[in-house]
Amino acid sequence: MLFRAPLAVLTFTLSIALGAQPAGDSTLKAAKLPAGTCVPVLDGRLDDAAWRAAVPVSDLRQREPFEGAPATERTEVRVLFDDHTLYIGVHAFDREPDKIVARILERDRIMQGSMDGSGPEFGGDDAVAILLDGFHDHRNAVVLATNANGAEFDALLTDEGREFNVDWRGIWKVAATRTADGWSAEFAIPFRSLRYRPTGDEWGVNVYRMIRRKNEEVLWRGWTRSGGGFARVSLAGHMHGLDSLPQPGKNIELRPYVLQGIDRERNETTNRFEETGRHGLGGELKAQLRPGLVLDATVNTDFAQVEADNVQVNLTRFSLFFPEKREFFLENAGIFEFGARGQYEPPPFLMFFSRQIGIAEDGPVPVLGGGRVTGRMGGQTVGLLSMVADTAFDQPRTAFNVLRVKRDIGGNNYVGAMVTDRRSSDAYNSVGGLDFSAWPTQALNVQGFAAQTSTRGPGGDGGAARLAMNMQTGRFGFAVQHVRIGKDADAQLGFVTRTDIQESGGNVRLTFRPRRLGLRTVSLMSFSQYVARLDGVMQDWRASAFSEVSFNSGTSIMAYHRFAGIRLDESFDLADSVLVPVGTYNAGVDGFFVNTNPARPVTLNMHGESQTIYDGHVGMISGGLATRLGTHVGLSLDGTRSWVNLPNGAFTADLLSSRVSVAITTKMFLNALVQYNALDRKVASNVRFQYIFRPGSDIYLVVNEERGDVASLSTLQVRGMRLKVTYLRRF
Repeated sequence: MLFRAPLAVLTFTLSIALGAQPAGDSTLKAAKLPAGTCVPVLDGRLDDAAWRAAVPVSDLRQREPFEGAPATERTEVRVLFDDHTLYIGVHAFDREPDKIVARILERDRIMQGSMDGSGPEFGGDDAVAILLDGFHDHRNAVVLATNANGAEFDALLTDEGREFNVDWRGIWKVAATRTADGWSAEFAIPFRSLRYRPTGDEWGVNVYRMIRRKNEEVLWRGWTRSGGGFARVSLAGHMHGLDSLPQPGKNIELRPYVLQGIDRERNETTNRFEETGRHGLGGELKAQLRPGLVLDATVNTDFAQVEADNVQVNLTRFSLFFPEKREFFLENAGIFEFGARGQYEPPPFLMFFSRQIGIAEDGPVPVLGGGRVTGRMGGQTVGLLSMVADTAFDQPRTAFNVLRVKRDIGGNNYVGAMVTDRRSSDAYNSVGGLDFSAWPTQALNVQGFAAQTSTRGPGGDGGAARLAMNMQTGRFGFAVQHVRIGKDADAQLGFVTRTDIQESGGNVRLTFRPRRLGLRTVSLMSFSQYVARLDGVMQDWRASAFSEVSFNSGTSIMAYHRFAGIRLDESFDLADSVLVPVGTYNAGVDGFFVNTNPARPVTLNMHGESQTIYDGHVGMISGGLATRLGTHVGLSLDGTRSWVNLPNGAFTADLLSSRVSVAITTKMFLNALVQYNALDRKVASNVRFQYIFRPGSDIYLVVNEERGDVASLSTLQVRGMRLKVTYLRRF
């Protein structure tokens, strides 16, 4: 008897050190409402009689700050269902309810993807997220989240966090309210909005809560730091009792739109404005071809409501990489992921990048329409995309096709294949490849791919390949990779940063937890990279040392130093302004990052960098300030100053942006983004109003302007206005 307690502690400690979560009850029982029973009233309160039939789970444990320790505040989660709807009730107890942080009211602001790609993380509020793996495939899931204001958030997780798509929009409802002992929320999700196996009563499920004033993260399952986390769908718990669910039908959704607008653009020759009316009809169709396999079709595809890209100054010799923001291409985008993404740089190679469709260097290209089939077929994940873009900017009408297949191997491994094809009347570019992802242990992931390109017309034929290994525990982490891209590799439906390279690199991390002076973690990191041409001639090398300090408050500070060497075989113009000639250069870089406590009413982030490079100096300092005025108004101001002093010239470039977000209700939003580019002497503004008058149906009013020339910043160059109405009808 005397040795049982120490033995239990030792067993618990060893299980964490080895990256395994101690065994426990990982099941949640969903209770079916008897016929004729009143369903819960969606008001955020769990006092309806129906909730008494559901047995809650409440044994959430900390991932931060004390791994495996019981949560300091209790959380209860209950699940009910009837013939049409899944109901989830969350009671987030809090002994200091007046200290609950709840400032967000806008949709899709509760969570975000992490900077290091480790998975989703919460914003600045107290919040709860629910993960649902309807196919119980241990890979993919739907994430729903809310806060004490009842703000809505939904996203798709693909391949255990390889893709976290916050732009997916499901049809569901949530309500939340503050209580005397914390806050509570009720989710109501129609089964037809979810994808699940028509047979079998077991789903994957997990619960993730942020207690913001303590910066405390708690999870029901997957709370270990060694290979754990909310994104690890394979570590989720199991929800039982979901018997006699409605058999998935075609679940047809039709969402037509009507668009009216006008553009005014200054003619540089006549200095007069030319007006062009914009109007159109189109829409999207969604249907379930079979359980888990969904068809999305679109005609006269329009993206009038999409927010403008952030203005950037390019201080490298490579193309900038802008993220996709168009809703049609974002849904299930993770299925089409193939290649390698850079952590602090553009991706070396992506076989498919959806911005190649409908966007050209000179502007938007009309998309006539197309379709996409995505989902699960037995042990396979499949994706098929086919789109057609019209003629524009001297480019012929072009067809874009993508086929993707991934086969499950074991618990959470896969092997896959993908083919892309871009084709017009006189040219084509095709790329095919194989890839895999394996988890030999809970904390160790191994990935790789090999691809080959084929081209008729401008372009070339070549190959690309990658092998990578990544292991992360709470104390230690490392990653290594080797990438090879052929001289003539050309993925015209994807993104290739540069060709004719072989790149080897990796990083090592060591993390300490001092538990004093308000410190949470102190991390020491080292990065290295060597890039050569395929003939062995060096192109780049770099070696970096990073140190990061994170505080219990959420504030973090990072400093780094980098040595580097660069060989330029071709000259280029830095920021299209200063010529950098052919040659071999040494480089030294010093920089820092600062991010303040996200729970504060005012937050600050800063990034500074000073480079001795190209026989001169390149520097950059950027900062952002954000605040909220109550729950309805958010304000942010961001600025970047870049200065270049090289033998062939010098310049200073300033970028300023201001964003105003007004959440009138949880269904009505106004967002304004104004950006100033001093180098181009331009001011661009994007104002968007959105009203969700019923789930899935929206009214958008968008106004875009561009001003500025050599003489005056106030000179109007372009103004456009769009009114778009979409209406969702389910059959």
